[in-house]
Amino acid sequence: MLLSYCTNVHPAEDLDGVIRQLREYAGPIRRTVGLDTLGVGLWLPAGLARQLVHNTDDRAALRDVLDAEGLQLHTINAFPYGGFHNEVVKLDVYKPTWAERARLEYTLDCAEVLAAFLPEGTAGSISTLPLAWREPWTQADDDAATSAIAELSSGLRDLRERTGKTVRVAVEPEPGCVLDTVSDVVGWLRTRIERGVDPEFVGLCVDTCHLAVSFADPADAVQEIDAAGLRIVKVQASAALHVTDPSDPAAREALAAFVEPRYLHQVRESQPTGVVAADDLGEALTELPGESAWRVHFHIPLHHVPSAPLETTVDVLSRTVTEVRQLPYASEVHLDIETYTWSVLPGASVGITDGIAAEIEWAQSNLFAAAHADQHS
Repeated sequence: MLLSYCTNVHPAEDLDGVIRQLREYAGPIRRTVGLDTLGVGLWLPAGLARQLVHNTDDRAALRDVLDAEGLQLHTINAFPYGGFHNEVVKLDVYKPTWAERARLEYTLDCAEVLAAFLPEGTAGSISTLPLAWREPWTQADDDAATSAIAELSSGLRDLRERTGKTVRVAVEPEPGCVLDTVSDVVGWLRTRIERGVDPEFVGLCVDTCHLAVSFADPADAVQEIDAAGLRIVKVQASAALHVTDPSDPAAREALAAFVEPRYLHQVRESQPTGVVAADDLGEALTELPGESAWRVHFHIPLHHVPSAPLETTVDVLSRTVTEVRQLPYASEVHLDIETYTWSVLPGASVGITDGIAAEIEWAQSNLFAAAHADQHS
């Protein structure tokens, strides 16, 4: 598995901003960790992706800074279309949907850019949203999305024929969306293969925060994807908040500190009769029964151990990676650290450079060291 960290944590809407974030953050992070080369999962807003497709000088400028800072690009996060650090993002992150042509054009632009930067002999990945937020979503929208992703498949096939580079798109299930769970994505993709969606070029992104929030078992999820003949293209290394007893006043007080206006923090409560849901943490604190454990879609730094009674689901990440490592193509899967919440994280005690460096070191020690031990046991 190829390790990187996702740059959507840094606000940047133009080329100068992306170059600045690579120089001021990614390069120093690489040096702090002591790596010769660091993978970056680049986030490109739609306007910049289009600019890079058409401007060779701008691509050269981006290549120069990647080379100078010892950075390697093999994956792009094309989930947020733009404005990911606006004061309020919430449901806007799911726009445009896959029923709108702008989403297809943006994704194909990202694929063209990525192909231009991929090292020879490696495949690239692009993560994308699970069609849309669940409402409003009609059969006409679903048909339009099917046609768009079939056209995406054709475009990625053409890209490989023209450039010799393979780029795959990874659909990322997220609580509350049309494709809420891994099972939802698997079912949707399988039934659309005959309509032109090619599993050679379209697979899944398993975000382990989202997986944990849905209370899914990592082994079952990976097995379901593999049994369906689909591919895990990318794993987003992330951890959710976990609270065993959300009725505890101390737990509710601790959770209240994570209520903030920028991002959506979906909550799921696991009850004996099934999982109950709230679309945001503030709603959960007033609407969910609090009779069983909660998991909260708030990306917590991988190495961070919160004060009791809060916990994280980093064990779900570890178990997911263990399962993915058993796949025959595991070496091609991209593992992208995606803690984009540093700017809204309550009580962060370190700066973002040191914090991301600590996440990378945690991943090396807890994920890759285990893989190395397995290979030599």
